[in-house]
Formats: sequence, structure tokens, C-alpha cells
Amino acid sequence: MRFEIVTLFPELFDGLRTGLLGKAQEAGVIDIQAITPREFTSDRHRTVDDAPYGGGSGMVLMPGPIVETLDHLDEARGGKPTHRLLLTPQGARFSQAHARRFSELDSLTLVCGRYEGFDERIRGLVDEEVSLGDFVLLGGEAAALAVIEATARLLPGVLGNEESAADESHADGLLEYPQYTRPEEFRGERVPDILRSGNHAAIARWRRKESLRRTLERRPDLLETAALTDEDHKLLDEIRAER
Repeated sequence: MRFEIVTLFPELFDGLRTGLLGKAQEAGVIDIQAITPREFTSDRHRTVDDAPYGGGSGMVLMPGPIVETLDHLDEARGGKPTHRLLLTPQGARFSQAHARRFSELDSLTLVCGRYEGFDERIRGLVDEEVSLGDFVLLGGEAAALAVIEATARLLPGVLGNEESAADESHADGLLEYPQYTRPEEFRGERVPDILRSGNHAAIARWRRKESLRRTLERRPDLLETAALTDEDHKLLDEIRAER
């Protein structure tokens, strides 16, 4: 899968060359390209922003350099289709469902904003707008990093253990169950006996119950949309009775 990032600060994505994503790039599983619109300006100052019409504070990203960058990426891709994503506080809140949908694409182009935002005409050039949440960042780069990581880890060959992607928080609409490792006892707290029992069926039931418990306690709203089985409802009844 190809990730294209339109950003004024491509160096912010250097860290993607390390860790699992770095290995995935070396293996050819993913391709990450960060490019700056400053390369497609004609003045000696490489200007990409200007004052807003109508007055106001701050500067607004001009459409020209962004459009030229997108055209260049289309050419470099040989005209193959991509899904253009605008990272903006005005977009839909990014979720695991977005990541799953994006992971089925051949190419994803992420356009990062800066300063006071985009010229409105840029919005007409993208397919979708997403946000990390109800807060404002200095730019879209941190959001783009989150989208890339969440999406790339779902691709075959990126994670060392392919089951990991299906066995974590939000993968099935619930929060993940508690995890433990060595030592068996740490500062007076012991690993639950059931996890050392070797009874895999009992362990699976405990994990599912604890996943439901954690979701009920921390994000009860997720239970409204999660695909719950009859057994899940029985476990929830047990949890509520214990409370």
C-alpha cells in the first residue's frame, strides 16, 4: 500500500523509517512518500500561504501549491487512483472503522494543514475529511501519523503476529482485556490464577468477560454498537451482578 503525505514539514515523518513500519517499507509491503508543496512554488521565498480575504488573524494555505503537489503525485503514480484525505478539526472523528476501510485501498493521500487552515477550494479536491478529535493541533501531521499507523498495522506482513491486529482495543468494538507478563508477583500484585491455569477455554472466557467489564466501566457507549453475542450478554449480566 502506498501512503502519500502532503506536508510543509516532511521531516516530521522521518520516524516512520524505524520499527515495524520501517521493516514493512524495506520488505515492500508499504511505501511512504512525504512531499512539501514548497517544491511547487515559483517565488524565491517558496510561499505557500497568504493573508485571508476579509481580514482576520493568521495565514491561510493557498490552493495553487497544494494542487500542483497533488497533480505531481498523480503523475508519479502513473494515474492510478488514490483516496485523498484532508486532516482537519472539521472532519469526521477518525476511528478503527476508518482504518479498516483505508487498509483495503491501494493508495491513500493525506493532506496536512498548517497555520489558520486551507483555502476552501482545496476541500473540493479531496474525498474525505477526518479529525483525531475535538481539539486543535498545530497542523495535520500528528493526525496523519496516527492514520498511517492505525491503517498500516492492519496490512498483512506489517505486524510480526497477525493475530495482534484482531485482538486489541476497538478491533471488535470493545476495549482490550488486561494483560500480564513476568514476574508472577510484582509489589504485592499477582497475576490472576486463571491465566496460569493452562485451561484455554476458561482463559478465553475470562478475557472476554474482562474486555466487556473494562468497556462497561470506561466506554459504555461502545456497547451500543458492538456486535454482542448471547454469551456476551450473559457475561454482562454477571458483571452487573458483581457490581
